[in-house]
Amino acid sequence: MHATLKLGLIAAVCGLGLSVAAEAADKVTFGTNWLAEAEHGGFYQAIADGTYKKHGLDVTIVQGGPQAANAALLIAGKIDFYMGSAMGELSAVEQGIPIMDVAAMFQKDPQVLMAHPGQGMDKFPDLAKASAIFLGKEGYTTFFEWMKANFKGFRDEQYKPYTFNPAPFLADAKSAQQGYLTSEPYEIERQAGFKPVIFLLADEGFDPYSTTIAAQVSLVENKPELVQRFVDASIEGWYTYLYGDNKAANELIKKDNPEMTDGQIAFSIAKMKEYGIVESGEALPKGIGCMTDAKYKAFFDTMVKIKVLKADTDYTKAFTAKFVCKGVGLALKK
Repeated sequence: MHATLKLGLIAAVCGLGLSVAAEAADKVTFGTNWLAEAEHGGFYQAIADGTYKKHGLDVTIVQGGPQAANAALLIAGKIDFYMGSAMGELSAVEQGIPIMDVAAMFQKDPQVLMAHPGQGMDKFPDLAKASAIFLGKEGYTTFFEWMKANFKGFRDEQYKPYTFNPAPFLADAKSAQQGYLTSEPYEIERQAGFKPVIFLLADEGFDPYSTTIAAQVSLVENKPELVQRFVDASIEGWYTYLYGDNKAANELIKKDNPEMTDGQIAFSIAKMKEYGIVESGEALPKGIGCMTDAKYKAFFDTMVKIKVLKADTDYTKAFTAKFVCKGVGLALKK
């Protein structure tokens, strides 16, 4: 056979193979819990640098936000995975909704309470002296109940609705406000010129897994290999986002959420590292995403104690650890 013709046939066959491989990539949709931000960075990274593609996945991120209903879309089977939480999946189990966590990208929930400096609220129990505590509805029914049960002095009269506007908190130096470690403190300092006193609830004892990957039980049971590939690729994405070149991922984040700034992104990444949000506990030796029965049960027991969840709820149906704690991606950190 003529050498040129032979090379042409080889090239054609190789091209066909690449085409088939591309077509064979599994289409996956992942719904986030808020507008694009650094707290979603690992997932955007896995798209930006081709990690999902390397694992045979064609991933579309469906942004969350004030008007989004991504949790409902997961339940309805309209998306494949959702950025959930231990509390969300435990509540789903209690309601008979068949969804579960398959990985936990945040070992610590970034939920914080903030106080003004110089007001005598330097330790968490001191917040009981606050004139008001601005909380979202979910915070009032979960961690504020935990606060009342575990610390003296907290009372319902302190509760004021938090509407994602810091003005009431800024106007009252004796007040406190909930927020995200990686978000509100940055805005407070930028707008008001002072660093708030920060209390990370996870470090005070209210410690659920957060930024989980949730899926329908049917997907976990029927397509475990697909779930494993999505989990592994997402974990690798998080290591690269935190320790590698994340510029392309940040550009995707800003494209999806034009209000996001480089300053906010840099602040968020720094705080995630400083407080061990992504890497702490079992995730340090066993890899990002790790979940354990012991930690899940400890949080479940906390919620039962304050009567947020029923004692007969089968917490083990809210998660499976078979896809994580395998050391995936650790080499990327080194």
